[in-house]
Amino acid sequence: MTDPMRIQPSELDQLPDRDPEETAEWQASLDAVTKAAGPHRAAYLMRRTLESAEAGGLALPKLLETDYVNSIPTSAEPAIDGDEEMERKITAWNRWNAAAMVTRGSKHGVGGHIATFASAAWLYETGFNHFFKGKDSKESPGSGDQLYIQGHASPGIYARAFLDGRLNEAQLDNFRQEAGGDGLPSYPHPRRLPWLWEFPTVSMGLGPLSAIYQARFNRYLTSRGIKDVSDSHVWAFLGDGEMDEPESTAALNLAAREGLDNLTFVINCNLQRLDGPVRANFKIVQELEAQFRGAGWNVVKSLWGSAWDELFQLDTTGALVRRIREVPDAQVQTYQTRDAAYIREDFFGKDPALVEMAKLLSDDKILECFHLSRGGHEPRKVYAAYKAALSHKGAPTVVLAQTVKGFTLGEGFASKNANHQMKKLTTDEFKNMRDLLELPISDSQFVDGVVPYGHPGADSPEVRYLQERRAALGGPAPARRTQPLPALPQAADKTFASFDKGSGSQSVATTMAFVRLVKDLVRDKETGKRWVPIVPDEARTFGMESLFPSLGIYSPKGQTYEPVDRDQLMYYKEAKNGQILNEGITEAGSMADFIAASTSYATHGEAMIPFYIFYSMFGWQRTADQMWQLGDQLGRGFLVGATAGRTTLTGEGLQHADGHSPVIAATNPAALSYDPAFAYEIAAIVKEGLRRMYGEAHEGEDQNVFYYLTVYNEPMPQPAKPAGVDEGIVKGLYRFNTAETAGLSPVANAPRIQLIGSGTAIHWTLQAQKLLAEEWGVAADVWSATSWTELRRDALEADAALLRGEERVPYVRRALQGAEGPVLAVSDYMRQVPDQIAQWVEQDWSSLGADGFGLSDTREAARRHFGVDAQSIVVAALAQLARRGEVKATAVKEARERYGL
Repeated sequence: MTDPMRIQPSELDQLPDRDPEETAEWQASLDAVTKAAGPHRAAYLMRRTLESAEAGGLALPKLLETDYVNSIPTSAEPAIDGDEEMERKITAWNRWNAAAMVTRGSKHGVGGHIATFASAAWLYETGFNHFFKGKDSKESPGSGDQLYIQGHASPGIYARAFLDGRLNEAQLDNFRQEAGGDGLPSYPHPRRLPWLWEFPTVSMGLGPLSAIYQARFNRYLTSRGIKDVSDSHVWAFLGDGEMDEPESTAALNLAAREGLDNLTFVINCNLQRLDGPVRANFKIVQELEAQFRGAGWNVVKSLWGSAWDELFQLDTTGALVRRIREVPDAQVQTYQTRDAAYIREDFFGKDPALVEMAKLLSDDKILECFHLSRGGHEPRKVYAAYKAALSHKGAPTVVLAQTVKGFTLGEGFASKNANHQMKKLTTDEFKNMRDLLELPISDSQFVDGVVPYGHPGADSPEVRYLQERRAALGGPAPARRTQPLPALPQAADKTFASFDKGSGSQSVATTMAFVRLVKDLVRDKETGKRWVPIVPDEARTFGMESLFPSLGIYSPKGQTYEPVDRDQLMYYKEAKNGQILNEGITEAGSMADFIAASTSYATHGEAMIPFYIFYSMFGWQRTADQMWQLGDQLGRGFLVGATAGRTTLTGEGLQHADGHSPVIAATNPAALSYDPAFAYEIAAIVKEGLRRMYGEAHEGEDQNVFYYLTVYNEPMPQPAKPAGVDEGIVKGLYRFNTAETAGLSPVANAPRIQLIGSGTAIHWTLQAQKLLAEEWGVAADVWSATSWTELRRDALEADAALLRGEERVPYVRRALQGAEGPVLAVSDYMRQVPDQIAQWVEQDWSSLGADGFGLSDTREAARRHFGVDAQSIVVAALAQLARRGEVKATAVKEARERYGL
């Protein structure tokens, strides 16, 4: 009988036991087995019982870890549907050319990575030969599968494209040498090689996060009736070290919760990161298995090659499985580099049963198992794992494939801690590799010590086989479609013109103006369905709750409950065909949504128009790396930083006060950054953005851009649109009014100054304009700077044109030409934002901004603190004019005292 003192309190104690005697008998049986056959036998029986219960449909919690063995027994492996020997030859050529390309490039000092693809070659080749659907596949035409290639494995993908005839030797020799225009980018970069790469992945952690949201977006497209992509499968190839990045596992629960069985992670568990072991004193495979199982994923482990079958058959006591599980990863790496005698002593010598087992094994057998035989290096094992992944329904799958980093590259590479930084092989190492791979490359082909590329010939059996397999799967992969889509119909002009008349006496925040514009655009019969509103659990903050009942929030389950606010007009409505993506509190997930939607035009041949609205402070500051990924992936759409500025978000304080997002945005060449002040400016910018990204682009215009708009939560009367300002709005600067048109009637020959404001700061400049005229006799003209960054970029292009001998004047200089007096620029951001254009302004320049950390207070107090309110602008303007001798110096002191500054 089980000793009750050994049993800890259990949650089961809360439930009635209808037959305590039967329960005790089961416990006693388990004790008896443990005593008679040992704890490992008892554990085995319990595992078998749990398996049987699960197969019978009993609802039981699953184990988070299984033994350190393959999930699929050798006896259950399906036969490969293809010519294994031919695939071995193809893989050998690709291994060779990947290493040759990097080694040849090393003489130019450009480097490259060899060891990653060497470990993962069969993980890719098996997929390319049997599983990865191309863009012309019958099952998923125009879409195919989406492949997230591990960045450091790119040489292997180039090698395959070379064998396939998509790349030539000259291009391989330009690996990492792109300045001339014919080179190959170091990693998957769609912007640099747009016909091949679809997804940039080498910023580690972003690949797995994006893959999850891409799989989810595929479901979104299908559920909304945009395009049926239910047969598209997302494959993400990752490194075990990459899983340390928090983004790598940030959305595992989402994938399981929504049952994304159109998604497979393949984690190359070569047990090494860049500097050494991933889990030196632990086991990364077991850790990942528990993490993924706990999140609800299906886990398939492919750890050991067929050479281990004999050892497992000899393991009648379970000693081998126990020993494998207890040996830390770093010691496994050590076995890879040691002789049989060391392995006999250190691995087998720890247990008497293993000592006896080792006596039955030759040295060659031990070395084969510990040096060569890994599940990720045998196509049958990988094929079985992929088949299992695709056949599993109801949850995503992760394949944990154990490999050796630097496999086939020789003793100098395999499992060495430094192999990530090792960029080349010697001639002798290449010859040894040639012999190992059985490639027909002669010594005479090594001319002056340069390793040759290898190719069996365009009409060789290997190339024909490769091309036939790809044709059957729908064409080459990876591949990105680059032909432009037909322009989307543009919304009616009246949609945008409705903002031109202003709001009269009604105060409207520019955030609300943007939301109202979107409401009108999503009603458009032609393109309304293509809008993808994305928000991270702040829709009510931005006044978007009115979209809930009309558009619905996407959920694969629809709405299985009655919402608490069902009796209200703007109730919380979820729907299977919902249009809004409300992601909860995750800016990273929302950005991943945005990237998937913004590149759907290339991935699926369906142009979508995403807008992602967020607290501006939590956009660029938090997810700038994903915004760079967005630019690299050639995404299109609208990022909207709401509650923008350092002083407009009253009471929230330092952590919410954005005074710098335009600075970060300016560093991204694909981002067109705007800080509109008025509703009509927003309408004009969105209209232009839709034309440029989705309509008829002008000659030489890059469509592969995205727009960043800052909008404010400060309600203000919205003025009517002045005539003739559309060009200035788009280019970044126009004169909103003069002292005269503002009705301020300055005295004759009054000192004059030009006030430039952006965003909400325009209102402070207008107040200052009035104070300057009425209290100091100064005439001020007010300009709206919708984009400091676009003004700077135009000026930089003009400078570059001058160096080419072309005469070109920057737009900002042309716009301000003839404007009298000095210029004072003001924004609700740090001075660095307006100062971007200072060097191209011919007039005397000065600026005001909200530098430093934010704080909690009223808007008025915060603006006084930062010195950007109307009175502070007046003092700064008088100081500029005093330096020029146009007002008395005493006026500055008098103004400071009058306004309490």
